[in-house]
Amino acid sequence: GEVEETARLIKDSKFIVALTGAGISTNEGIPDFRGPKGVYTLGIYDPDKVFDIDYFLMDPMPFYNFAREFVFLLEKVKPTFTHIFLARLESQGKLKAIITQNIDLLHEKSGSKNIINLHGTFLTSHCTQCGKKYSYEDMKEKIFKERIPKCEKCGGIIKPDIVFFKEGVRDFDKAVELSKRADLFFVIGTSLKVYPASMLPQFTKGKIIVVGSGDINLKFITPYLVVRRDIDEFFKEVSKELEVIK
Repeated sequence: GEVEETARLIKDSKFIVALTGAGISTNEGIPDFRGPKGVYTLGIYDPDKVFDIDYFLMDPMPFYNFAREFVFLLEKVKPTFTHIFLARLESQGKLKAIITQNIDLLHEKSGSKNIINLHGTFLTSHCTQCGKKYSYEDMKEKIFKERIPKCEKCGGIIKPDIVFFKEGVRDFDKAVELSKRADLFFVIGTSLKVYPASMLPQFTKGKIIVVGSGDINLKFITPYLVVRRDIDEFFKEVSKELEVIK
């Protein structure tokens, strides 16, 4: 079955790479942007205003209304079983990198080290005028104290280092290199609809295992396995199976 086969492939591989999307975090209540209960689908926030860089520079209020709620969530949520499982595979030397589209910091919280944050990170922020850098702690304080966080040095608007629409993703070349080297490539909780992250599985010569429910774009890849199940339940079973076949 899928569980046994996945466990066997993990055991036999030396260079695992995982591409993760919002679906890996939804069990913890982090909103998926495109799923059935997604931020876009439910229309709670207007993504064209929240994540548009030109709009942000003109009026950062919609973004900060979203960010306040999001940071409040970030403080509460804990990594899922799958986040922790991936961190464990890394500490065993099996998993070489996590490439994520998420901005929820849960891979960091679970102890993963080699993370490529394609869509940037909330861990750092900078002033859009003078470039002064701000830590997550500074920013967190500002987000809850000021309606729009302003730079202490020049009064400019501060922006977290997450990728907005029309901005290029981060470290894509590095992500491509790692994907090329993978002998096993996991696609976990992503719809593969957001370019250019959706291209990454095409670069691997290894076997591709897709895990997640919902509508997944498989037009450009031929996965070895497609597992349409709850992500955490599946990896809990894989983890048990790995104990058995040690």
